[in-house]
Amino acid sequence: MKKHGILNSEIAKVLADLGHMDKIAIGDAGLPVPNGVKKIDLALTLSEPSFLSVLKVVLSDMKVEKVVLAEEIKQQNAGQLAAVEAALTEDEVVTYVSHEDFKGQLKDVKAVIRTGEATPYSNIILQSGVLF
Repeated sequence: MKKHGILNSEIAKVLADLGHMDKIAIGDAGLPVPNGVKKIDLALTLSEPSFLSVLKVVLSDMKVEKVVLAEEIKQQNAGQLAAVEAALTEDEVVTYVSHEDFKGQLKDVKAVIRTGEATPYSNIILQSGVLF
């Protein structure tokens, strides 16, 4: 049995299999997952687990070089945006796209981790970096 890191076997496997520039997403309860994209569903109830708690755990175990957020989060969920920015490091480049473009980019991710989050635009795409 693992002593440290992510215990969820599906998430641990996806992260272990990532190569440079591969992407995963973490989304709120309502984020649509395209057909053919792996969905790892953690949602238990509305708000549980939260988007931010899942993001922090994934960031602790994944080297990220770039993140994508919906432009709409700036106006519709500024508190969540501030929390996301606080969780990121200065090495992680943040880009913003329309929510429609964000959803279009989901077809290129290896997996979407679904949380129970119930606040608007609590979604992020994480692009894998390199360790050296």
